[in-house]
Amino acid sequence: MPLPQRRACYIVKYFSVLLKSNFYKAVIIREDSLNTTATGEQRGAFSSNLGFLLAAIGSAIGLGNIWRFSYIAYVNGGGAFLIPYFTALLTAGLPLLILEYGIGHREHASAPLAFARIHRRTEWLGWWMPLFVMFGIMFYYQVIIGWCANFVVFSFDLRWGADTQDFFLNEFLGLTSCPGDLGGFRPLIIISTGLMWIVTWFITFQKINRGIELACKIFMPILLVATLILVGWGLTLPGAFDGIRYYLSPQWSKLLDIKVWMAAYGQIFFTLSIGFGIMIAYASYLPAKTNLVQNAVIVSFTNCIYSFISGFVVFSILGCLSLSKQLPIDQVVKSGPILAFVVFPEAISNLPFMREVFGVIFFLSLSIAGLSSSVSIVEALTSAVIDKFQVSRRLVVSLLCVTGFLGSLVFMTGGGLYWLDIVDHVLNQYGLILAGLLECLFVGYILKAAVLRLHINEVSRWKLVKAWDLMIKYLTPSILFIMLTRSFINDLLKGYGEYSMTDFVCIGCSWLLATVAGAIILSLYPWKTPRFQALHVPESDELFK
Repeated sequence: MPLPQRRACYIVKYFSVLLKSNFYKAVIIREDSLNTTATGEQRGAFSSNLGFLLAAIGSAIGLGNIWRFSYIAYVNGGGAFLIPYFTALLTAGLPLLILEYGIGHREHASAPLAFARIHRRTEWLGWWMPLFVMFGIMFYYQVIIGWCANFVVFSFDLRWGADTQDFFLNEFLGLTSCPGDLGGFRPLIIISTGLMWIVTWFITFQKINRGIELACKIFMPILLVATLILVGWGLTLPGAFDGIRYYLSPQWSKLLDIKVWMAAYGQIFFTLSIGFGIMIAYASYLPAKTNLVQNAVIVSFTNCIYSFISGFVVFSILGCLSLSKQLPIDQVVKSGPILAFVVFPEAISNLPFMREVFGVIFFLSLSIAGLSSSVSIVEALTSAVIDKFQVSRRLVVSLLCVTGFLGSLVFMTGGGLYWLDIVDHVLNQYGLILAGLLECLFVGYILKAAVLRLHINEVSRWKLVKAWDLMIKYLTPSILFIMLTRSFINDLLKGYGEYSMTDFVCIGCSWLLATVAGAIILSLYPWKTPRFQALHVPESDELFK
């Protein structure tokens, strides 16, 4: 039976159930009204599936792919880590990504509206995801992109000098002694971060096809070419293959360590932009007939392969640095900002030729990877606000970017690195994992995983099997619950880093709770727009089994 007739049959059956129910109401609305705001603007859509893929890949590929994956792989078994890594992708990352694509596409809506249609009491989760990402992760993420932009300029004359750690921590950041001592604002960081917010505003100010889609069609090829140049260049450096040997040498005994498997699941979950509300928003801009499963496979595997390839850049440079300093590789390898802004500048200074060019390409790659992710974060909350309040996209984007810049200011101070570390840990270890866990439970037990699977299979050429239901209802939430519990116990018993529990609670936990409160408040505001059609009717689930 053709798709339109099948839908017509479902609608007839659906309303026959509704007539027997005294608890739910539905409103019939013309489909074209769902795509138009109260200001008369069209909601927009991707102009092609390629545009969607590039935007989704751009969101997934970020700074962590370059500076986090290779280190995680190195300390968790080298080449052997790929076994738990791709196991985690198939059993948690890919199922959750398909789930988010399915929700967004089925409801043709951003996260809050999609979850409100599942059940009115689950709407708060749809708000919480983009809220804590936009007003938490995005605040400091944009500052880091600003650092990358600064270091693009510094690369022209290798301004960091011989002592790269002193340059980054003291001269550039003006690092203070503790989180409570913010020190002063750093003018160079304010300027660069402000410019990054302007670029983000300019891209998201446009409709999805003329803004993010077009930007990612430019960004992604540039990032690919730059990365391949860095890989090829890195492999020619003295000591490069020694570094890569450390990166890939398998330590099979590590596979018996539960911590390695948890690290693999954690890396997969953090790298695919799951739990952000981004992929739900992006999927809502897709046409009715879309191969959601194939898109999810392409995005997830492209992201993971890019992470793997980036490791060759990192460890070829570290191998060269190790040789030049006559130190073992484990004494030069680092992760996160220290790797990017201390170790890499030192390694670039020790390159045998064209050091400035290599530095420009490397930090430009970081900037592009960061920007392609940051625009998606703004889009997730922008689409949510437009869906509920039916206001102009340009107004929403402008207000979010101005607010974002002001919120970023605390991370542009001398104590900003401490705040970044604490907030990043809490939002990633608790916010993202809890969001993913609740997504699985709400979809698995309220909407019913089988209902969403039926929709995905209806519009996709690649079909899901019932095993996907079991992953969403049991396997994936169990893994996420274990990760959440382990993080909580470790932080409770050992603390986080060298921070006091007062700093951890007052900065990190209060930040997370503030976004929860904001999500609940926004969910209590009544829907007055035609885009809110009907609540999910549990009695209709039997029609789709």
